[in-house]
Amino acid sequence: MGNENGEWIMHGIGEEDPHRIKTADELVAYINEVGFLPLFANAIPGFSVEERTLARDWWSDDPARDPWQWRQIIAAGGQVAYGKFFDKKAGFISLEWLPYFANARRDGYDFDARWEDGKASNRARKIMELFADGEGRFSYQIRQLAGFGKDGEKNFEGTITGLQMETYLVIRDFRCRFNKHGAPYGWPIAVYATPEALWGYDVVTAAYSESPEKSHERFYQHMRRIWPIATERQLRKVLG
Repeated sequence: MGNENGEWIMHGIGEEDPHRIKTADELVAYINEVGFLPLFANAIPGFSVEERTLARDWWSDDPARDPWQWRQIIAAGGQVAYGKFFDKKAGFISLEWLPYFANARRDGYDFDARWEDGKASNRARKIMELFADGEGRFSYQIRQLAGFGKDGEKNFEGTITGLQMETYLVIRDFRCRFNKHGAPYGWPIAVYATPEALWGYDVVTAAYSESPEKSHERFYQHMRRIWPIATERQLRKVLG
């Protein structure tokens, strides 16, 4: 998605293109095939959900064909991880590749160890403490409970994005709030959780036995194989 002359333009694929992804299930299958995939167009040409789907289907509010709706379906389905993983922007990582991203992005640290070594901010610690019980939290709940606001901590969006980039948090669902009568209202809101709570500690940390540098090189080499047109500069921009 690009801003051209003040107008946001979606860069979709042709309707008859054989590479077009048509359903949420097809998208999950493709993510598992390639390993990881940003949601929107980025520095690597063609490497996104946006560029594999029809532009006119976005924000159609039809879950059968709207990729914006698919991200909600896929996040709730738990077959792949969803969050801001690529240059602080949204995307998906397969469960096969999640351990390597976790090892590389965390630099081999569980969050508590990162905090003890002085490598995490107090803002991040306040957020992560909310997930000690393994439960998910709405974004507005996290903001309130962790003390962000007018007279409290600043940069909530930057902090929670950073925790996703480091794979300590993922978006597990999108849900509406409920009024006092029990009726849903408003737009669906992101619900965050730790990947360990969703898929288990052993799954998420399966690559901890190797160096973070080796895990990082694994997904770089994988990208060079499946997307050989990507330059080193583009890879660094998207994968970090």
